[in-house]
Amino acid sequence: MIAGCQRDLFEIPAGVTYINCAYMSPNLRAVRMAGEAAVAAKSRPWEISAADFFTDADDARALVARLVGGDAAGVAIVPSVSYGVGVAVANLPTPPGSTVVVLAEQFPSHVYPWLEAAAERGASVVTVPRPPSGGWTASVVEAIDSRTAVVAVPNCHWTDGTLVDLLAVREAADAVGAALVVDATQSLGAHPIDVTRCRPDFLVSACYKWLLGPYSVGFLYAAPHRRDGRPLEHNWITRAGSEDFAKLVDYQAGFQPGATRYDVGERSNFALLPMAIAALRQILEWRVEDIAEYTGRLTRLVEERAAERGLAAVPAADRVAHLIGVRLPSGRVAEVAERLAAAKVFVSVRSDSLRVAPHVFNDEADVDRLFAVLP
Repeated sequence: MIAGCQRDLFEIPAGVTYINCAYMSPNLRAVRMAGEAAVAAKSRPWEISAADFFTDADDARALVARLVGGDAAGVAIVPSVSYGVGVAVANLPTPPGSTVVVLAEQFPSHVYPWLEAAAERGASVVTVPRPPSGGWTASVVEAIDSRTAVVAVPNCHWTDGTLVDLLAVREAADAVGAALVVDATQSLGAHPIDVTRCRPDFLVSACYKWLLGPYSVGFLYAAPHRRDGRPLEHNWITRAGSEDFAKLVDYQAGFQPGATRYDVGERSNFALLPMAIAALRQILEWRVEDIAEYTGRLTRLVEERAAERGLAAVPAADRVAHLIGVRLPSGRVAEVAERLAAAKVFVSVRSDSLRVAPHVFNDEADVDRLFAVLP
């Protein structure tokens, strides 16, 4: 259990109310320190050994594997969600006449690659309309049929936290032989995910939101039967025997084991990987289940306060615990956003909704301040 607000582990100034982790997390002090130490180490390259090109990457894989309930061999290091989705597109067939199922207003990085692939291959993208109430699960399941080749969805909608039940979607995909590709950026690190249960073919997440890490680092999980596919690029470090720098020009057809073949070039980022590792260790120490329980208390309070104001909010039963959308009156979005920013209350406005995304650096006082500023 998380014992109270953890704001002192971050560097959020007094007077700033930041309830916007779905936009970008603030650095933990430990993450900043890890980054500074790593940048300083690059000033002494003679102290960086060949083994150092592998150790941080292996540590990061092991930590991510613990988060998703999988094995380290299934984790690749990528720079972005679009890169990870690109790997999925390159390795999942979408034959002529087949479909790829996505959500309405899904984040673009998980849509554009499928649109392009569908156009090239004679397939089509089926967009599930936003349901008038409830979560997305029933609508997604209904959209899956004998033509479906891929279901490409998030674990929750990025605008308001409405939930997609991956277990139910996996079952429906299995019934027609479809693959499942998950963008977990708005859930991994704050919402429990077990890849042994939901069994995604590929699952990808950026690091700079709920994983509390740096920008330009992400992680891709590949199911066991998807680890011998085609990588997006052919870099030296993913090839068999790359640990021996003296023999790098003894070109190898084989790859390092597991999903390592999908790693981005220069994955051994000596500044960013130590930051990501520091963040992952802290999340695992807190436990994702406890993060969800802590943030859930705050989003339920947001839901209650919104109801008192006559504002509609996504109910707890239909969303993840750490993210909630509050619908604003028509025509008031720009005014509300300006008013909040002026008061140093930071949330996101997405479409006609206020997206409130607390973490363990928030407490009830932050919710009080949010509603004190709202008109």
